[in-house]
Amino acid sequence: SAWSCHWSAVRCSLFCSALPTVRHIETVKMHTWLFVAAGVVFVLTAPDIAAPQADVDAAIAEVFGSEPTPSLPPPDQDNMVSCECVPFYMCKNETSEDYYGEDVIDIRLGESGCAHYLEKCCPVRSTLPDPPRTPRPSPADLRCGVRHEQGVGFKITGGVENEANYGEFPWMVALLRRDWVDDVVSLKVMVCGGSIIHPQVILTGAHCVKGKKDLIVRAGEWDTKTDKEQYPTQDRIVKQIILHDQYYAGGLHNDVALLLLENPLDLNPVVGTICLPAQDENMNGRNCIVTGWGKDVFGNKGKYQEILKRVEQPIIPRGPCQSSLRKTRLGPRFKLHKSLLCAGGQIGKDACKGDGGGPLVCPSMHDPNLYVQAGIVAWGIGCGTEVPAIYVNVAQFRTWIDDKMASLNLV
Repeated sequence: SAWSCHWSAVRCSLFCSALPTVRHIETVKMHTWLFVAAGVVFVLTAPDIAAPQADVDAAIAEVFGSEPTPSLPPPDQDNMVSCECVPFYMCKNETSEDYYGEDVIDIRLGESGCAHYLEKCCPVRSTLPDPPRTPRPSPADLRCGVRHEQGVGFKITGGVENEANYGEFPWMVALLRRDWVDDVVSLKVMVCGGSIIHPQVILTGAHCVKGKKDLIVRAGEWDTKTDKEQYPTQDRIVKQIILHDQYYAGGLHNDVALLLLENPLDLNPVVGTICLPAQDENMNGRNCIVTGWGKDVFGNKGKYQEILKRVEQPIIPRGPCQSSLRKTRLGPRFKLHKSLLCAGGQIGKDACKGDGGGPLVCPSMHDPNLYVQAGIVAWGIGCGTEVPAIYVNVAQFRTWIDDKMASLNLV
């Protein structure tokens, strides 16, 4: 076959076509290849049966001055023309007709070929599905304490720093402070963590919010450096701060507060509530989990975390905990207040600066698939040492919480 090329001024493209011999012209089926180089689009048209691969390779070499790069056969040319980087949940699952199925995403490796790990190079098809509606949670999803251990929409791999899966702890919130410059919000600074106990009420530490103004609660957060997650975060203005009337800042006694939001949160798979324990429920011996975006180590070398972290923390009985604390700078006469409990005491596993106000949650005694909040991060001697960390004992405040909720007509 001979090849001829002509320049199209209308399309700014060079078109090259194979000219079959007369004896084949009525029976040959044509096939087209599309190439791009130096910003120029080349269309090579050749007969399927008259031009063997060697002829096509020669034509490519003539146009580009080099041999073609070997590649796999293109998938279904009739239905697919290219691929583009889109949010992972918009790309069709290869094993299903559902475009919004489960995925496994490596947060350390950019294997997708896209700029962000939450994007996929997805085939562009001649017809795309309609954008998905935000799914309405099933009744089971609206129960308190539902942990999504495998994540929502995808499960991460490659995590080496105890990263939580997306939506794994839907009750977790970030407490932010608005900084104002010339009556304009310039930035939102993270103050503490907290937990959702009602669509309009957040449970946190009193030390986080006493004397604070211009507070915002952010729900549905996971990776603080991106907004490419499947569900958008929800920001709500704090309308009212309710401190425990016996809060003592000197020792963080009764360190508990409720935040009433100006507008309720919209519950969905990544925004949900945590269950509360019964009044005076004993949590000793339970294996629990603390979550937050706080520093990885104490001091100037510590870094705040981008992705929400989770750390397993066993509840430590008061006696052994108090004995351990008395061996520190607190001294031999230190007495642990009844409003506090201990957890952790394992080297390298702890909450740290920036995690204050965040929840310590444990599997429920009645249903291990549901979680209850045992503690609120209060204070500790360093981070990740053999000395247990100190948490507010939420079970000591269940009646107080219920009374305050009733006074707000939010039972």
